[in-house]
Amino acid sequence: MITYRIWTSPFGKILATQEGGQLTGCYLIGQKYQPEIASSWYENQSDSLLCQTEEQLNRYAEQPDSPFTLPLAPKGTPFQKTVWQALTQIPPGETYYYQELAEKIGKPASVRAVAAAIGKNPLLIIIPCHRVLGKNGKLTGFAAGLELKQHLLAIEAQA
Repeated sequence: MITYRIWTSPFGKILATQEGGQLTGCYLIGQKYQPEIASSWYENQSDSLLCQTEEQLNRYAEQPDSPFTLPLAPKGTPFQKTVWQALTQIPPGETYYYQELAEKIGKPASVRAVAAAIGKNPLLIIIPCHRVLGKNGKLTGFAAGLELKQHLLAIEAQA
């Protein structure tokens, strides 16, 4: 059963989901690829894992170099999961280009597929897809909007 919680964070209104004690989604309400809340989902504002998610996102807003320590289980293809795992290895305050990430996972010719996988990241901020830039250093492709991507990079640069 999918349990969800909605709250207002320093980044905007967040929808987080968990299943079986593992975080499966963290979305800014209205972002691209945000799922619709299904009638089979269960809302629980006091769910321990979802409350921890809120606490850790709030801490990140103040101390962006503090790690997330949540059990993650994003749903996706094996390729997407490989890309998302690679994203978790990018330290706060650092950025990669899409090409660098494709090379890191051993798929240098798959830059577009890597970019598509990053765009479908279901754990916004927690899996730091905002740390990937276009080849020219340009801010590109963030499901929750480039303004938030720029903000996240700025707070990490100050840490």
